Amino acid sequence: MIKTGDKAPEVLGNDQNGNEISLSQFAGKKLVLYFYPKDMTSGCTAEACNLRNNYDALQEKGYEVIGVSIDTESRHQKFIEKNDLPFSLIADTEKKLVETFGVWGEKKLYGRPYMGTLRTTFIINEEGIIERIITPKEIKVKEHAAQILQSEK
Repeated sequence: MIKTGDKAPEVLGNDQNGNEISLSQFAGKKLVLYFYPKDMTSGCTAEACNLRNNYDALQEKGYEVIGVSIDTESRHQKFIEKNDLPFSLIADTEKKLVETFGVWGEKKLYGRPYMGTLRTTFIINEEGIIERIITPKEIKVKEHAAQILQSEK
């Protein structure tokens, strides 16, 4: 489980086009690494679109955005295309990143437990250190960019 103050892993995974995404690609920028359960679902679409709609404001403050779910590259491509997303999505199909960051856990649907991605956002500073973690209970999908920008000092 990664916590505030830890160094983020160098290799993050492959994006929707199969390109490797690494932390060093974002040197000198703050990185919003947001984990979400599933492409094409209402909450995940609302969160992605909120980040899309505020992408310029995030970039002005020095942030880059990367989404992560366990969906496939082709499903990510469709999600990006359908919602006109300006940022990459990591296809963590082997669950390496969700497990490394400690966001793979038990959830409940209609009272039944199952394993899934816990919606969590990690703010990584310019040196690759986890600066802030926005937990599943804190995240408001329709206001997520504002939550990230609020942490600006």
